[in-house]
Amino acid sequence: MKPVYKRVLLKLSGEVLAGGKESGIDFDTVLNVCERIKTSVEMGVQVAIVVGGGNFWRGRSSGKMDRTRADHMGMLATSINALALADGLEQLGVTARVQTAIEMRQIAEPYIRNKAVRHLEKGRVVIFGCGTGNPFFSTDTAAALRAAEIGADVIFKATNVDGVYDSDPKKNPNAVKFDTLSHLDVLQKGLHVMDSTAASLCMDNEIEILVFNLDDPDNIVRAMTGEHNGTLVK
Repeated sequence: MKPVYKRVLLKLSGEVLAGGKESGIDFDTVLNVCERIKTSVEMGVQVAIVVGGGNFWRGRSSGKMDRTRADHMGMLATSINALALADGLEQLGVTARVQTAIEMRQIAEPYIRNKAVRHLEKGRVVIFGCGTGNPFFSTDTAAALRAAEIGADVIFKATNVDGVYDSDPKKNPNAVKFDTLSHLDVLQKGLHVMDSTAASLCMDNEIEILVFNLDDPDNIVRAMTGEHNGTLVK
């Protein structure tokens, strides 16, 4: 298999790592995802990852708590998931580095752009934790920011649906899936690909977004070779 991308930013939600559980980490699921990342690296693709923390904490649904503090807690949740992914990759013989936007030097490197790029050039997987390090910004925005900083060819957004629809396919059986969209379509139609800040950042920096289903982890490898049944935003 020959990849069509050289450098990819893979955006994983925290919920994906919970597997069939409602919360926490299902390590078999982590290993399944990591095995496909390993295959991608062996194909010659440079892989960076941004991971969410929704399997532990969702700041926006924290009720009466101060939003800034709730978001800080969410950032710490992403660092747990980043360490789990690193452990899964290392168990499979893949060298990985965790870099966090909030310094926690005993367990991860601080985010340094040039160092991250150097890791990628050496074939290491770099996992970015703690979002952007700022409250009020989602991990989708962190994915767009890191993709722009490291010069990624594309963002892979692996989700629990097989693409972007004009309405929620779980609620509307007649929802129509889009094969391709422009960034402007996403913003004007209010489609739930990424939040508007992330979508605008991708549009301004001409970063493609590929949305596909992670129920079958092999979709990661297929996407690397240009084969997908999801939605491409470009």
